[in-house]
Parts: sequence; C-alpha cells; structure tokens
Amino acid sequence: MMDQFSRSRLLLGQAGVDKLLSSHVMILGLGGVGGYAAEALARSGVGRMTLVDHDQVTLTNLNRQIIATHDTLGQKKVDAMAERLRSIRPDLKLTLADQFFLPGQPLPALYEADYVVDAIDTVAAKVELACRCQAAGIPLISAMGCGNKLSPMGFMVADLFDTQGCPLCRAMRRELRKRNLTNLKVVYSPEPPARREEPVDGIDDAGGKRSVAGSLPYVVGAAGLILAWQVVTDLTYGLRP
Repeated sequence: MMDQFSRSRLLLGQAGVDKLLSSHVMILGLGGVGGYAAEALARSGVGRMTLVDHDQVTLTNLNRQIIATHDTLGQKKVDAMAERLRSIRPDLKLTLADQFFLPGQPLPALYEADYVVDAIDTVAAKVELACRCQAAGIPLISAMGCGNKLSPMGFMVADLFDTQGCPLCRAMRRELRKRNLTNLKVVYSPEPPARREEPVDGIDDAGGKRSVAGSLPYVVGAAGLILAWQVVTDLTYGLRP
C-alpha cells in the first residue's frame, strides 16, 4: 500500500522509517538554514520535533527563508513553521518554544531529544548548546557561517577542529577550547565571505546595532538540507537495506 513514506522506505527500509517516526529532533533557529532543515526532517518522517525561535517573519526574510511569504509576515516563526509542517504532516508531534536561547536559560525538552540541530547565530549561544549537549551525551550538529557566501557547492559535514576558512568556525574553536571541548560536528563551507559594496546595520537580540550579512536562498537552503541529511543518516545508520 502506498503512503506518505513509500518513496523514503525504498531507500531507508521499514526499520529506518520506523526509527525516524519514533525519534525526537530539536531545532534551534528557524531562519534560512533552520527552516529548510526542519521541513526536510518533517518530510523525512521524524515523529516529534521541538522548534525554538523567538523571532518574527519580516520583509527581509522573503529572499531566503522557506517560511517567509507575504501571508506569514509578522507571524512568530515558530507559529509559521508549525502551521507549514502540520500541513505536510498532520501526525507530527510538535513542541514550540517561543524564546531566544541564551546562556543560562532553560531549554524545554532538550534532554528528551534524540538529536539537536543548531541553526542559531550567536557564538555564545552555540557554545552553550554544545557544552550542554556534550555533557548530556545528546548528538548535536551545528551550522556554521552562511552569511556573505555566494555558492552552495562548498558545504560539507566536518569536525569543527578540522575546518578552515570560516570565521565563525575559528571563533567557535577558540571558545570551545576554553571549555575543553575537542570535537563538534558542523556543516560549513570554506568559501571566504564575499565583500559587500555597502555595509548594512541591523538590530541584535539585545536591541543594539550589529552588522547584517548578505544571504541567498540556495546557500542557506543547501546548508539546511545537509543538516537534515546528516541527522537522518545518523538516526538510521545500520537500519537501511
């Protein structure tokens, strides 16, 4: 009998599909990268997802974010993502956390997750998440810099300490060494950030000014889909035909 996962089952096998349906994946950050990762994981068959983000869909998101349409402008990203995912998977179990993840803050359902996807922007939050996941033994994959990159072709999965050419990777290595963390699975590209003609200022989470990076849909999309691929691969390893 044909069903929603018939095509997936041909590649992952029944055991692989069953494993995904019984898995809980937490995704932090539902922007360009995290949105594509979330949708791919839902379509792949992950049974439970926790979505963490405190941002709203804005006009500047329309060029790259999968949840951004003129109909979703002004909506909370967790709500827009949840509505989209439920339209694809009515059976999907969703937990929504309308919050920015910052060091020292509680994170609902983290310790119930089988896998965590980091698609957040700030170094401090990424480092804190890596420390918590390592201490709890929870698999984590972290997206590195996608801003100011022009090509989707360079993205790959690597250990953070084997990466080169990515400024965010460099900053993360420095901070993780201070905490005696020596490994972190990441998706990154060695492409040097492109130079912009004019700097652009934006507002950070604390209300201060920050530099805003340029971003393109096929770049963040590629990174998000690779994140999802690695999660599915890790969860179903050894279960596929």
